[in-house]
Amino acid sequence: MKFLSFFGVLFFTSSVFSQELNCEVQINFDRVTNANTQIFKTLQTAVSDFMNKTSWTDKKIKNREKIECSVFINISEFDNNSRFVASIQVQSTRPVYMASYLSPIMNINDKDFSFSYVEFEMMNFNPNNFDSNLVSVLAYYAYIILGMDADSFEPLGGTNYFQIANGIMNVAQSSGFRGWNQADGMNNRYFLVSDLLSNTFDPIRLGLYDYHVNGLDAMVDNPKVGKEKVKAALMELSKIQNVRPNAYLSRIFFDAKADEIQQVFSAGFPMNLSDLKEQLIRISPTNADKWATLK
Repeated sequence: MKFLSFFGVLFFTSSVFSQELNCEVQINFDRVTNANTQIFKTLQTAVSDFMNKTSWTDKKIKNREKIECSVFINISEFDNNSRFVASIQVQSTRPVYMASYLSPIMNINDKDFSFSYVEFEMMNFNPNNFDSNLVSVLAYYAYIILGMDADSFEPLGGTNYFQIANGIMNVAQSSGFRGWNQADGMNNRYFLVSDLLSNTFDPIRLGLYDYHVNGLDAMVDNPKVGKEKVKAALMELSKIQNVRPNAYLSRIFFDAKADEIQQVFSAGFPMNLSDLKEQLIRISPTNADKWATLK
């Protein structure tokens, strides 16, 4: 009875509420030889349907409110049965107020991604059970996308979504798949969601809000003030560097934002950027070439 009740709730939810993501999915299998390519096409359709047709929240949204995002799965090994070894890159954007421009929010390349998939198998998400590493990883990143998007519109607005992602991580830790545990390395799903829920990293989450709402969104009315607010938001990130240098979450932020930051400060209203350049080089030295162009 409980089993039927659970799927009854799932059916009701998906028939009443809109889906939140507009996710483009690509599967690359160039490195795999001597395999029937049809399974990769079926997998791509299955992942796309899962990301786009699952109701991740209980909110009603309009099509224009869906989050633009993408999932790129790069298959490196396939055993011609059901086992895949891959990496997964997840990206998302959010619209800028009164503009056609989409601002990048996250760009994560997760290399610890192996899973089993049998062609045409059902992909159902139950947050309380680990049924498939494919399903758990996709659901985890769906809630990370939702959380970071919410943070960009409201101070710490994504906490509830990150807590769900944290629950997925906790359930998956005993699965034996890499990426869910603290011992699996410093740049994995465990540390991503743990940092997002840690008060230590509030400056990054609050900076995401200030950067967008008080910065980019304000540029339509006052480009000068908007640009100054973007600078102020970036300067606040030095707080993280002081306590957690080279933090994974800081790198994720700049992996998404480096090109945009360069564009914002390479044109338009002139301002003194010497202090900003100094901080950016200290926080994100891998992008030093971009910071050198700021003027």
